[in-house]
Amino acid sequence: MRTLFAFVVFAAPFICLAGEPTTSEWVHAGIDGKLLYKRTSSGDRIMDFSTAGYMGGGVPLPSVPVKRTLQPLGAVDETARIQNAINEVVAMPLEGGFRGAVLLGPGTFTCSNTIFIPANGVVLRGSGCGPTGQVTTIKMAGGRHVAIATRPSDRGQSDSQKEGEDRPVKTLIADTYVPSGATSFSVLAAEGFNAGDTVEIRKPVTEAWVRFMGMDDLTRDGRHQTWIRTGNTIAIERRIASTSGNKLILEVPLSDSLDTKYLSPPGTVVVKIKPPPRLGQIGIENLHIESPPQAVNHTQQLYSAIRMNGEDCWARDVLIDETMNSVSIGGKRVTFARVAVNRKALHQGSSKPAEFAPNGDQILLDHCAVNADNVWFVATGAGHSGPIVLLNCVFKGNGHIEGHQRWTTGMLLDNCRLPDGGIDFKNRGAMGSGHGWGLGWSVAWNCVAKSYVVQQPPGAFNWAIGCKGERLLMARPFDAEPKLPEGTFDSHEHPVAPGGLYLTQLAERLGPSALKNIGY
Repeated sequence: MRTLFAFVVFAAPFICLAGEPTTSEWVHAGIDGKLLYKRTSSGDRIMDFSTAGYMGGGVPLPSVPVKRTLQPLGAVDETARIQNAINEVVAMPLEGGFRGAVLLGPGTFTCSNTIFIPANGVVLRGSGCGPTGQVTTIKMAGGRHVAIATRPSDRGQSDSQKEGEDRPVKTLIADTYVPSGATSFSVLAAEGFNAGDTVEIRKPVTEAWVRFMGMDDLTRDGRHQTWIRTGNTIAIERRIASTSGNKLILEVPLSDSLDTKYLSPPGTVVVKIKPPPRLGQIGIENLHIESPPQAVNHTQQLYSAIRMNGEDCWARDVLIDETMNSVSIGGKRVTFARVAVNRKALHQGSSKPAEFAPNGDQILLDHCAVNADNVWFVATGAGHSGPIVLLNCVFKGNGHIEGHQRWTTGMLLDNCRLPDGGIDFKNRGAMGSGHGWGLGWSVAWNCVAKSYVVQQPPGAFNWAIGCKGERLLMARPFDAEPKLPEGTFDSHEHPVAPGGLYLTQLAERLGPSALKNIGY
C-alpha cells in the first residue's frame, strides 16, 4: 500500500511560513549577518544545533558501489537469501570505510524475519519506494518482527571496559555553573585530556536536584513514582576539540546546564573513555516496507520497520506502511532523510506508540513524515543530550511530538507542520512510571501546529519562536492545579527570520557548501 501521502513527503523542501518575518530576541542576524544569541541571566543560550546528522552535519550522504544484486523470486520467504547476500558483503574488505551495497531489484521480497546489518560499511538499497516508477517492497510476513536492524556491538560493556583503563583519566568540573549551549568549561585538572579524546560528562542525579525539579513527590494510585533514581548519573558523551590550561573545549555544545548548587556533592565528573564500539557507515535506501495492518495495542508484539544503532549512519527515501513503533534510532551522528510512516489501522488503547524514537545524540530527521492517528509522531526516551533536530517534517493526524520521559535536552523542531497535532515540551508527572519532565532546553522554530504545551522546567528553558497554533496551559497530570509555568513564546503567530535555524547555523559554521551537500 503506497498512499498519496508519499507525494507530500518526497516533494521539494517547502519554503518557510508565509508572511513578513519578524526577528526573535533570542536568535537573530547581526549587522554583519552573523547570528546573535540572547542569554539568560545565568548565561544560557539556544544551542548550536548544526552538528546534528551524518558526520556531524553538512556532509553529503555517500553513494556506495553495489557488490551484490538480487531479484525477487515471488511469494517465497526471502529473508535468508537477503541475509546471505549481506553476509557476503560483510566478508569483503573495507575500502574507504565501505564494503559495498546489496541492491534489491524492483518487485516484492517477502520476509518473515529480521534482516540484520551486522558490520561497518554495508548498505541495503532498493530500486525505489514510489509513488511512481520502480518500487522495491519488503513485505513483512510470519511472526511479528522488525524488518531491518543493525546489531549494536556495545551491549554488555562494563564501566571499566568502557573507560578502558585500570586508572581512568577523570576530573571534576570546577565551574560553579556551566550554562546550556556552552562549548567549554573548566576542570580541576586537565592533565591527560587531549584534543580528539572522547569524554563522558556525568551529571549526578542528587536528591537536591530532583527536589529542585519538583520530581520528589510523584504519586499514582497512592504509590510513589520515581522520575530518575538518585545516585544515578545522566551521561553526556562529547569529544574534545582542544584544551587551554584547565579548560576543555568541546566539538559539540552542551545541551543541559550544570549547576553546582544542586549537583555537589558529589559534583559533575568528566571521564576520558574509549569511543563506544558502534557500527558505522551503514545505510538503508530506496525501499518500501509494508506490514499487515495492526489494529492492536502497542504493548503487544509488533511489526516494526527499522532499528538503527550506530555512528555516521543513515536512511533515506524509505516509505513505510502499517508498522507500529516504526523507527528507533540510537547512537550518534545519524541522518534519516525522506522517511515516511503511514498507517490506516488504528492503534488501540490510551497509551500510544512512537513512530519515530530518536534516542541518541546528533540525530537529524530531514523531511520525514508520519500519517497516522492516536500516536506519538516523535517521542524521546530518557537522558539523551542532543542535539536532536526535526527539519521540514510533516505530521498528519491527531498525534503529538513530545519528550516522553526523564530529561532529554537539546531538541529542535524547525519548520515542522502538524495541522491536527501538538508539540509538547512538558512535565508528564506520574504518567507511565513517573515520566516527569521529558524535555528541557528545546526549541520549536517557525512551526505550525494545532496546539502547543510548552512549559518551563525549574532552572531551564523551552522555547516556541515564530510558531503558529493554540497555546495551552496545563497542570501536572493527575493534578488539578496549579497550571505549570509556560515556557518562552517569542513572536507567536508571526514567523521569524532566519526562516530556518538549523540551516542558518550550519551555513555559519561550515559555509554555504554545507547546505548544498545536504540538498538545500
